[in-house]
Amino acid sequence: MDPCGFELWGLPWSNKVTFEELPARIHPADRDRVRSAFNATRVMTGSYETDFRILIGDKVRWVAARGKGNDADIVARTMFGIFLDVTGRKQAEESSELLAGEMSHRVKNLLAIASGLTAISSRSATSVEQMAHELTGRLSALGRAHNLVRPLSPDQGTAALLGDLLSILLFPYDDLGAFKGRIRVAVERIGVGEASATAIALIIYELATNSMKYGALSSPTGTLDVSSATDGEDLVLTWLEQGGPRVEKPDDVAGFGSRLVNRSVTGQLSGANHYDWSEDGLIVTLRARRERLAS
Repeated sequence: MDPCGFELWGLPWSNKVTFEELPARIHPADRDRVRSAFNATRVMTGSYETDFRILIGDKVRWVAARGKGNDADIVARTMFGIFLDVTGRKQAEESSELLAGEMSHRVKNLLAIASGLTAISSRSATSVEQMAHELTGRLSALGRAHNLVRPLSPDQGTAALLGDLLSILLFPYDDLGAFKGRIRVAVERIGVGEASATAIALIIYELATNSMKYGALSSPTGTLDVSSATDGEDLVLTWLEQGGPRVEKPDDVAGFGSRLVNRSVTGQLSGANHYDWSEDGLIVTLRARRERLAS
């Protein structure tokens, strides 16, 4: 084995190396497989290639062993072969498999959510046009949230920031009044995972849609402030509308939108929600468990 081979295996230089010296460096999970594969090369015809892991201290290195079977080209009882460091390739393959699995899981979840929303919207809508409008809005909100909360590389973390998520979801409503900047988001810097992003997207869409219809966002001079506070292990979000028409408590407080918000807050976020129908504007308080936000 040449100096590069000894360096690859993390062995001190020597004039020769026996096969028995190498298994000690092979990952325990691959050791028996590699020994069997090596023995099989003595009788197989043609080229062979075997990939396996070796341990250099606490580091894992992938090696590809290549050669010709059936003792082809053997000279004076010496076998010839090549060891290649394929660690980079294996890591890229593992990342691709992880990403594919994550995307498959996400697509299945989104299809299930879309199917459920379609079924529920069809029962609550009074017309095809209303159903199409509401369903499209809800799916668009989900799309914006999931475009932000996507699989990230290990050095970037695993979650989006709550403030970024809220800003993206509310951005379409910010230029529909007499001035820009009438929607203000000032929340704690905290990560939000994929499942929680789904719940938050549905909640924000329902609140923003109702505000556009009846609340502060229906008025050119209305404003919306979204802020957060800490209460023990809970994060408390406050949705504060001002400058809109006089607010009155609706007759149907158990409609689909209200049920959706309540189910999302209590089910996914392990929290609670409270509505204050103040004359100055609607105030909604959403309480969520911190550990659930990251899920």
